[in-house]
Amino acid sequence: MLDTDFQSGELLEGKKSKMSESERFQLGTIGALSLSVVSSVSIVICNKALISTLGFSFATTLTSWHLLVTFCSLHVALWMKLFEHKPFDARAVMGFGVLNGVSIGLLNLSLGFNSVGFYQMTKLAIIPCTVLLETLFFRKRFSRSIQFALTILLVGVGIATVTDLQLNVLGSVLSLLAVITTCIAQIVSFLKAIEYTHHSIQIGLDLEKLLNSEPVCGMLSEMTNTIQKRFKVSSTQLLYQSCPYQAMTLFVTGPFLDWLLTNQNVFAFKYTPQVLVFIVLSCLISVSVNFSTFLVIGKTSPVTYQVLGHLKTCLVLAFGYVLLHDPFSWRNIFGILIALVGMIVYSYCCSLESQQKASEVSAQLSQAKESESDALLSAENGTVMVTDGVVPKAPVWSSNKDLQA
Repeated sequence: MLDTDFQSGELLEGKKSKMSESERFQLGTIGALSLSVVSSVSIVICNKALISTLGFSFATTLTSWHLLVTFCSLHVALWMKLFEHKPFDARAVMGFGVLNGVSIGLLNLSLGFNSVGFYQMTKLAIIPCTVLLETLFFRKRFSRSIQFALTILLVGVGIATVTDLQLNVLGSVLSLLAVITTCIAQIVSFLKAIEYTHHSIQIGLDLEKLLNSEPVCGMLSEMTNTIQKRFKVSSTQLLYQSCPYQAMTLFVTGPFLDWLLTNQNVFAFKYTPQVLVFIVLSCLISVSVNFSTFLVIGKTSPVTYQVLGHLKTCLVLAFGYVLLHDPFSWRNIFGILIALVGMIVYSYCCSLESQQKASEVSAQLSQAKESESDALLSAENGTVMVTDGVVPKAPVWSSNKDLQA
């Protein structure tokens, strides 16, 4: 009786500790997601004003400055011993940094040469591509309720953004190249994971990466998550090591690429005090964007993070209409409302499925514990249970006589 009470007390304490850990994890995730939303929307509005209103159309060079400031901030944090430096495979982090830099540059160019609405439309391809890749390469199955919620979401965002009439050939080509680049990075990251693990692993794929200026290279976040899991590094450690490669890629190619696209020299631009203030503000916000996004990666599911991205889409559109006076129509409002309904339905379906999975896991654990306790009791009583219709071997001795002999 005392043993039973002791075991039940241990179980209760274990459940309490698990609950507290789960609550802390949920609070941390909510905080990271909130920081990501606020900083991402802020940097899109800031960069759009800088590029479109003030005429600073050097988006790629601006991104390289973002990454340099982020690296310097992390270096200061390392000097203050806020995190530990952990070196790992240089080839992996170099490839990740270069691919990420290229994708970031293309997304920033898309932001600079498109309206806010059309820029957000480039994200619509990420969710279907995510679902397709997870289905093909990771054999993940999405329930009909999840598919229905995602359909509502995509229809709403499509209505809100496809009605955008500010289309141009250059901006459309840049958006297409950005999506293609992120898809290539997705496949490359999958091949790298197979090369290192030699077997299929359920890797959490978190989408929409680095909404910095806005590095929305969503599908590259799978690569981020893969590298974090493979080399067992934290988000801060990966960001610290990948920032120099990303910044170098964009710092070298940025001025030349910006000159080809705008026919202007970034070094000959007239930097007024207002432009400098917005540049500094953009760089400071980018630190929060990069940190929060890397922090979120690994904590959410692939499509969940995309849904968060579309929440940012609706907020960016609303701010664009109010602050930047982008073209506005009731169809845009209708599309945003439909997208919000899709987000709510998706969140509800995900919470139901997560509760079902948690109950299934707890049931399996309880069954495993019961089977173990039954096996121990049968061993103590000198009997062996028959399981799955298989008769166990007879014991080596069956009586006290055998023991005495």
